[in-house]
Amino acid sequence: MSRISHIALDDRNLPPPTPEIEQERKVAMFDLLEDNSFALPARADREVPVGPYHLDLSIKDKRLVFDINTEDAQKAAEFHLSLSPFRQVVKDYWAICESYFDAVKNMPPSQIETIDMARRGIHNEGARILQERLDGKAEIDLDTARRLFTLICVLHFGG
Repeated sequence: MSRISHIALDDRNLPPPTPEIEQERKVAMFDLLEDNSFALPARADREVPVGPYHLDLSIKDKRLVFDINTEDAQKAAEFHLSLSPFRQVVKDYWAICESYFDAVKNMPPSQIETIDMARRGIHNEGARILQERLDGKAEIDLDTARRLFTLICVLHFGG
């Protein structure tokens, strides 16, 4: 399978991130570039350029935009996804993240672990929704979907 070799977030119009959000973003981007699976499916009507791909991720007109180019700047694909299916899970994710960040400062490990398990569950739900929304547009594995979902959360937080 192909992969993403470069990712850029268009966060120009977003408020400055909190230190926790910035850390989430850095970790997701690092992990995504280290290990991901991203392929564009074959199309009957046109040839699909092979990866690795450069991905520009942004929110425009309340839509999530995947702008995908090859490493030699050839346009590979662009698709726009409605943010509606993500709204509740993103809201839930940030709420549980706040609880987690607070728990790390004050609670015993057993309580932190319980909150972290809930956080992972919501994160997996967001990744599943992303995989469904990308069906027929891009093929991604669960780990890639999880990391991309984190970046969507970062964009959505300020958007």
